[in-house]
Amino acid sequence: MSDLSYVESIAVGLLQGVSELFPVSSLGHSVLLPALVGGKWAEDLSMTAKGSPYLAVLVAMHVATAIALLAFFWRDWVRVIRGLFTSIRDRKVETPEQRLGWLLVVGTIPVGIAGLLLESTLRSVLGKPIPCAIFLALNGIVLYAAEKLRQRKAEAPAEVPAEQTMVISNAPFSSGDTAPLDAITAQPLSADEASERRLAKLTFKDAVIVGAAQILALFPGISRSGVTIVAGLFKGLRHEDAARFAFLLATPVILAAGVLKMPELFHPEMRSILGPALAGSLVAGIASYISVKFLTSYFETKTLTPFAIYCTVAGVGSLVYLTAFA
Repeated sequence: MSDLSYVESIAVGLLQGVSELFPVSSLGHSVLLPALVGGKWAEDLSMTAKGSPYLAVLVAMHVATAIALLAFFWRDWVRVIRGLFTSIRDRKVETPEQRLGWLLVVGTIPVGIAGLLLESTLRSVLGKPIPCAIFLALNGIVLYAAEKLRQRKAEAPAEVPAEQTMVISNAPFSSGDTAPLDAITAQPLSADEASERRLAKLTFKDAVIVGAAQILALFPGISRSGVTIVAGLFKGLRHEDAARFAFLLATPVILAAGVLKMPELFHPEMRSILGPALAGSLVAGIASYISVKFLTSYFETKTLTPFAIYCTVAGVGSLVYLTAFA
């Protein structure tokens, strides 16, 4: 079994922390990096080699990312968990908090089932550099196409009066919801609370569709956050709301994967990599926190297009290099 050095683990941790939340596929980058560097890195950081500890280390880094997401969105999760608790206690779904909680539950189910059934097979078959490069390029094409289609839809003539469209898009509640929070407390809604109330207007069918988009991320090179944001955009969400929903949906999935996989790190034969795994996970957690802070601000005014261009260029470039020179 190959050992991971601290330099390798920290480098992968930094890459994982950024690429997991940016819509550029952390798994694809984690496979392509060692292949492009070559030498000992390609040997130590092989996901498909027999007895390789690399996957277990990556899972630990994913858990660090989930912890960073929990730390950043802790207020949101307090409201969501409170909403779920009161909904179960009262046996009804009335408030935006309660509805958002159940939307996250139903949105997580499809990828949870698919992950249990398909993750190992897809990783062993496709977790190699050339398939990853192809899927990374496809990820870029999907992101770019989604932005173009959304732009075209936005430029199309509206089917309802402009005044009505503005009321619908900016209202914190739909017409059937309870009174806005600021009307009760005489305090304005925070940006986070306003976003949650817009998300709460999704239907449960919409939540299942958006959550199921995460299944595509089982293909190395396809970004979990990217495809989830794209699905949210097609369901009428703003960029910032689609990104928030994607990050909230990803947190329980990543934590669940960690519960299943992290015990492998504590097998006797893994003792030599615990130090590097811990160092890499710490770097991944810090990088993830900085990344999510940046992205939640970025998507308030900007789009997926720069990431689409990057993924397409990086995927095609990696494919050319690996087929012609590696």
